[in-house]
Amino acid sequence: MSAKIKLDAANLGAVINRNIYGHFSEHLGRCIYGGLFVGKDSPIPNVNGMRTDVVEALKHIKVPVLRWPGGCFADEYHWEDGVGPQESRKRMVNTNWGGVVEDNSFGTHEFLELCGQLGCEPYINANVGSGTVREMAEWVEYLNSEGDSTVVKKRWANGRKDPWNVKYWGVGNESWGCGGNMRPEYYADEFRRYNTYCRNYGANRLFRIACGPNADDWNWTEVLMKNAAYHCDAITLHYYTLPTNDWSHKGSATEFTAAEYYATLKHTRKMETLLDGHLAIMDKHDPAHKVGLIVDEWGTWYDVEPGTNPGFLYQQNTMRDAMVAAFNLNLFNSHADRVVMANIAQTVNVLQAVVLTDGDQMVLTPTYHVFDLFKAHQDAQLVPVTVACNQVETLPQVNASASLKDGVLTVTAANIAADKAEKVVLDIENFDAKQVSVRILTGDICAKNTFEDQHAVEIRDFTGFEVTDEGVVLTLPACAVAEITVRG
Repeated sequence: MSAKIKLDAANLGAVINRNIYGHFSEHLGRCIYGGLFVGKDSPIPNVNGMRTDVVEALKHIKVPVLRWPGGCFADEYHWEDGVGPQESRKRMVNTNWGGVVEDNSFGTHEFLELCGQLGCEPYINANVGSGTVREMAEWVEYLNSEGDSTVVKKRWANGRKDPWNVKYWGVGNESWGCGGNMRPEYYADEFRRYNTYCRNYGANRLFRIACGPNADDWNWTEVLMKNAAYHCDAITLHYYTLPTNDWSHKGSATEFTAAEYYATLKHTRKMETLLDGHLAIMDKHDPAHKVGLIVDEWGTWYDVEPGTNPGFLYQQNTMRDAMVAAFNLNLFNSHADRVVMANIAQTVNVLQAVVLTDGDQMVLTPTYHVFDLFKAHQDAQLVPVTVACNQVETLPQVNASASLKDGVLTVTAANIAADKAEKVVLDIENFDAKQVSVRILTGDICAKNTFEDQHAVEIRDFTGFEVTDEGVVLTLPACAVAEITVRG
């Protein structure tokens, strides 16, 4: 049978929070240094130290929110080490990632300069594992207060008079692991303690984010929701997609078989089980849906590229990653009533990056192009879809989501089959399809962009569709992601 995507444009769901299309930047490998930040004196074109090419690329996909400084690094990061004159900033060894020297030349002011250039919201993850309540409270004060305090005067002395009014604050990261190896009962109490002393200043209201579970740790969610739900605005979820179940041998990012391709997609499909399971627990303790879920670390994780520092987590990016991204973004859209943010790991040069850099060169990955295809969903209203399709390797061959904004219907659909095209019928009720356009990303499952061939995998306009009495009918190539735009 052909695949059918059925939707009713009069049946609208929640607004898809733009922050679902968020990103994560940690002091890890070449994500910050050489990736986002090169310094003002670099010969690489920059504005106040931020790479112009990378900033412009990220602006094109409308990055809405950026998480920083970690990750595991967040719980050994002391913000005062990264403010003030560059020459007097504290040097440290990044013991989590590669054992390299961190000179703190990229700190709070630089991060917020980057967010300003991107036009995105900053999301700061504060140190609970090795920090103090006072340290976090004063960081909030430094960034948000207009008062005449010693902390605020330090900000003035460092060149910033007006507060930034940072809204999104994470209280610790992976507190069940690298952030302190805490029990959920202990962390819930720590969250409440830290949260108490983080003040709202002026009209700004903090969006308070608690460290949620690692993958399928249902008990963590149960305990956290029971003990801290009414003190937070959201909890987090972390889940990475591997081709195998062996963290010591995760497999190559670029050299893999069709069987390994499908194994990766089967593992990423676990995200659906995780969302349904954790949201059911959240519903039990919070039936009014006052607490959101943030998937602030997600993406693929493979063995590092040969010859690179194992602690830098540098991996290439293929059409397999594009299919993982499409599946997860369609899934997050479909849970827009609870999923209020997601942050792919990580923005540049680390794990499932959307951008790779090498000196003054930049490559846009297949995953980058998926974010481009999906950006119209930001702040649009979800239109629930039902998908009837064939199975391939026990997986649904087609996945999709849809939204409506300003009279424009956007449907994103993926055909995961490695070597089989699929006829797709888009059956739309209560919407007069007057104009249809399609953009597509497709290629061999191992196809990738390199510094030698930067345009091997790119979005192109697709004309292989027709509007019939049956609906919008198109044949999606194998391993393809499509954006179908329907104007009424």
